[in-house]
Amino acid sequence: MYLDPTDEQLQEIAELPDEGPVVMLNLLKFNEQSADGQGSGWDAYVRYSEAVIGLIKRRGGDILWAGAGEAVALGGEADGDWDYVALVQYPSRKAFVEMMQSAEYAAANHHRLNAAARHTILAVTPRYSKLN
Repeated sequence: MYLDPTDEQLQEIAELPDEGPVVMLNLLKFNEQSADGQGSGWDAYVRYSEAVIGLIKRRGGDILWAGAGEAVALGGEADGDWDYVALVQYPSRKAFVEMMQSAEYAAANHHRLNAAARHTILAVTPRYSKLN
């Protein structure tokens, strides 16, 4: 189980063509209780979000959508065992990598680590949007 990106993963993201925005698909499974004992996993994730939203915005990013996972509509039961899903857009892969490697992010990241039993982030390139 990985809760932080490896140097190799960040390097792979940084080496992809960076010709425009990237959306990070976040899939989260929360701990029932925060690992630091301060409320639930959700409570810890709210603390993380409050600390990180400014970092995202300062880099030109934005949260496109976020919501609770409910049920698997297609796939195996384990495929949909997520509590929360968020789509976060950054203007570039470089902006995402710089944020993840910043001292400000490191100072807030302990809340995410306390919150999540699992956290997968998948970098996706927008190909279609109703907004286009």
